[in-house]
Amino acid sequence: MKKLIVFDLDGTLAESKSSLDVEMATLLSALLGIVKVAVISGGNWPQFQMQLLSNLPNDRKLKNLSLLPTCGTKFYQFESGWEILYSEDFTAAERDKIVSSLKQAIGISEFKTESTWGEQIEDRGSQITFSALGQLAPLDEKKMWDPDFTKRKKMKTILDSLIPEFSVRLGGTTSVDVTKPGIDKAYGIRRLRDTLGIAISEMLFIGDALFPGGNDYPAKEAGAESIQVRDPNESKRVIEAIIACLN
Repeated sequence: MKKLIVFDLDGTLAESKSSLDVEMATLLSALLGIVKVAVISGGNWPQFQMQLLSNLPNDRKLKNLSLLPTCGTKFYQFESGWEILYSEDFTAAERDKIVSSLKQAIGISEFKTESTWGEQIEDRGSQITFSALGQLAPLDEKKMWDPDFTKRKKMKTILDSLIPEFSVRLGGTTSVDVTKPGIDKAYGIRRLRDTLGIAISEMLFIGDALFPGGNDYPAKEAGAESIQVRDPNESKRVIEAIIACLN
């Protein structure tokens, strides 16, 4: 059986920018009691705190949990508290170019968004994220906007030509993530290998965007055995199966 179970967050452990529900929190806590777990997501650290940590027991099992926000460009581990091991932040010039290119791509794509909730472009330090309906959009609205990723695949094609020196990935329900080249969930998987001393062949990755261009796909490319899920409910059944196997 695998020594490390790695999860995406949005769409896998929880609905987009929503907290873990009680059943998921219970299952994840049980899993932490028997195996090491990591979470890699496009969300920033405050999002991890709100969605994930605020719903898990603050006990010794957290030492089995590694957290990698912004697609693996940051790495947190728990000792007496949560400590950051690294953060691959953009320079000011890189930020300016990415933001300018995102705005250009939005115009070329001609996305029709009648309403937005909050900022569309968010600087997360080591990642810049475009959220089509804004960072605070209601989940129901987000689910309807681009369920088959067609709109964002068009935007990715445009961005790949505008900023080929950066990595562009699709994630969440309305988002496009931009990171430094080579720094994505594959990078996170390799850092987990190096930090925890666990071979990639001994990892299992679970995510909802494991298709080419999806922001979970680099984890699969890195060699981690992977399971694609439709939503958090399917993830729960996978976790139950893993717990049953480990026990």
